[in-house]
Amino acid sequence: MKDYQLIVIGGGAAGMTVAAGAANLGAKVALIEKKKHLGGDCLHVGCIPSKALIAASKDASSLMQAARVLGAEFDGRDHYKTTKARVDKARAIIQEHDGTERFEKIGVDVYIGEASFQSPYELKVGDDLLIGKKFVIATGSKPTVPPIDGLDNVSYLTNENVFEEETLPESIIVIGAGTVGLELAQSFARLGSQVTVLEAQDAFLPKEDGSVSALLRSQLEMALHLEIGVKVKQIAEVAGRIKVTAEVDGETVEYEAEKLLMATGRAPRIEELRLDRAKVDVKDGYVDVTSTYRTSQSHIFAIGDTIKTLPFTHAAGEEGKAVVANALFGLWNKVDYSKMPWITFTDPEVFHVGLTEAEARERHGDDIEIFEAKLSEVDRFVADRQETGFVKIITRKNGKILGGHAVGMTAGDWMQIVVYAMQRGDKIGKLSRMIYPYPSRSEAVKKAADLYWRKRLFESPLTELARKYFEWTR
Repeated sequence: MKDYQLIVIGGGAAGMTVAAGAANLGAKVALIEKKKHLGGDCLHVGCIPSKALIAASKDASSLMQAARVLGAEFDGRDHYKTTKARVDKARAIIQEHDGTERFEKIGVDVYIGEASFQSPYELKVGDDLLIGKKFVIATGSKPTVPPIDGLDNVSYLTNENVFEEETLPESIIVIGAGTVGLELAQSFARLGSQVTVLEAQDAFLPKEDGSVSALLRSQLEMALHLEIGVKVKQIAEVAGRIKVTAEVDGETVEYEAEKLLMATGRAPRIEELRLDRAKVDVKDGYVDVTSTYRTSQSHIFAIGDTIKTLPFTHAAGEEGKAVVANALFGLWNKVDYSKMPWITFTDPEVFHVGLTEAEARERHGDDIEIFEAKLSEVDRFVADRQETGFVKIITRKNGKILGGHAVGMTAGDWMQIVVYAMQRGDKIGKLSRMIYPYPSRSEAVKKAADLYWRKRLFESPLTELARKYFEWTR
């Protein structure tokens, strides 16, 4: 039996943030991870391997295009082992930084094993019984699949095993057109697979601004087959191939491929914790918490994918920072999700922060303005031959920024300045007055912000008077 001032359950992004922060402040900390490595799903089966696959597939696509121009041949399917090695190497390099040794050096006791509460203050990990003054639940999430007839009788992929495939499928059906499904679908298509994406919802990427969704869809459909409003009724394996029977617009449609990838969402990984013994409330499958991440037991906190906030690694990390202070010092810190950005790492990338145009109009009516610039108007994108995309900044009429959206090459990098402005409370005029290096992609933000001053300076009554004065004094 060992006593700790803080016990962190889950060694992913959120849990590691809390454990490192608390230990560096001098607390006696235990960190528990069910799997054999720290780092969580983001490192092993999520963000990192998917981004490595995206980068590799983009390179392969460029090589195939160059080969066609030169009258040569290059098939990404023949080089999939190299692609997989690139994915594995990325995970291995980052794993070195997130190893148990790093935490043991700062005084954290790391336990590898499944944790379960025995009481509100007791936790069992294997044969060890740990006693804690405070607890943080950060066990992440797992893939979920809907109850589809026949699905249990076929082998299918999820993000948890797709990166272990040794060969590239000749064809693949992806069920689910969320960020995970789209990123993987485009990657496989670029490497040479025939890809079909099926989405049950009638809207494509409904959380994104409508103009963003429309442009991205048109770009993706150049490389893969995408259908929305598809109600999958049955899945079967016939002669070694996957057969999906669905209903589309009231008609029965069949799809066939070598492999099936289920990308239909995620759910908290909390069943094994026995939260009932800790008297921690669960609501709709999530740990029920206050805005400061306290559960029904005030000494037990929950963050990350176990709670119903934004399901992003960077959101979990921010929640972890808040919880360190809340758990150790009794503070009431919380994260402002209204300014939390996210990126869909397709090509082109999609960036999102704040309200969409539809949300802004619903909240503020006519008291909004839209400032939009095309990437084809920005010299750097023209030079890079990456003109597809745009920037859209949504404001109140007084200039307060409500949201920022973009589609374009590396949009997640050059749009970050909009997040900074929103967090500072700066108005759009300040984005225009900043000095941007030429030629840089960030000038896309300046192009959009310049429209604010153009409207006020060149379309105002004062400007009209100035024009008349100069005409009179010529």
